[in-house]
Amino acid sequence: MKMEIFHALILGIVQGITEWLPVSSSGHLVVLQNIFGITQPLFFDAVVHFGTLLAVVLFLRKEIAEILKSAIKMDFMSESGRLVPLALIATVPAAFFGFFFRDFLERLFYSTMAVGIALIITGIILFLSERKQGSRAVDKKDALIIGIAQAAAIVPGISRSGATISAGLFRGIDKEKAAKFSFLISIPAIAGALVLESGGTASTASPVTLLIGGATAFFVGYLSLKMLMKILIEKKFKNVAYYCWFFGAVIILASIWS
Repeated sequence: MKMEIFHALILGIVQGITEWLPVSSSGHLVVLQNIFGITQPLFFDAVVHFGTLLAVVLFLRKEIAEILKSAIKMDFMSESGRLVPLALIATVPAAFFGFFFRDFLERLFYSTMAVGIALIITGIILFLSERKQGSRAVDKKDALIIGIAQAAAIVPGISRSGATISAGLFRGIDKEKAAKFSFLISIPAIAGALVLESGGTASTASPVTLLIGGATAFFVGYLSLKMLMKILIEKKFKNVAYYCWFFGAVIILASIWS
């Protein structure tokens, strides 16, 4: 079925909500596309991710401005400047995994069973990480581990924000610093995915549906970022884990019975 404006609106809303809330945006998009019966290449997925990319740039505008100032001055020792090499380190695993395993990953986007299993794993990660407390900043080893978590989250059903923030919490990093570093390294990861997909299979969606999907993801995504920070501070990852387990189990059962 060809993607219509209604589909783009719903998928954009879901992308905006789930990109930052740790429940896997790609996993939800896979399920919805199966429900709608849409045969949609990854280009639309990249466009709505671009919408949430703009949302995080707006959300981190002050931090990004400070990072750019430090980079221009070649100051990599200040609090903002040291994030430049750390972000580069964290970006490498996802870039490697996404480039060399692209075909395998694209097949997973059409497997609801794989999504269900991955959501169960996401729930476990969130449940275990909520009890972790930390107070320190990100170092080079942390950046690499968080980067590996981001690479694993390319698999639909593994939440990128959930995996990267949890990796930071497991390493003893302060919650707010772990979250903002997770948001920061999402920028090159999402931008890279957009570049790869824009050169791939042509989208069956019209320019209008792409615009609606991307714009909706942007507005809803910005609100979701604020919501995630509140959930993290109030220690409600456990509640999100329950949702991931329930939704993952439903998907697995539906895949078996279909």
